[in-house]
Amino acid sequence: MKKYAIVIEQGPNNLSAYVPDLPGCITTGRTVEEIEHNIREAMELHLDGLREDGEPIPDPHTAVAYIELQQVG
Repeated sequence: MKKYAIVIEQGPNNLSAYVPDLPGCITTGRTVEEIEHNIREAMELHLDGLREDGEPIPDPHTAVAYIELQQVG
């Protein structure tokens, strides 16, 4: 089992998500729960397409972290 990082961004009217280690694998949704469901489906389809095309499956290498900064001023 491989564990891929996803990035969720807030847009003006919805959320979007993408997988940095799977270029082109993106989705949108109205809630975080919908995004998680949609990105899982998008990832499965993306990986199926790579397999069908005989392309290698990229290993996950992106790491995520949060840095908390104190407001200055």
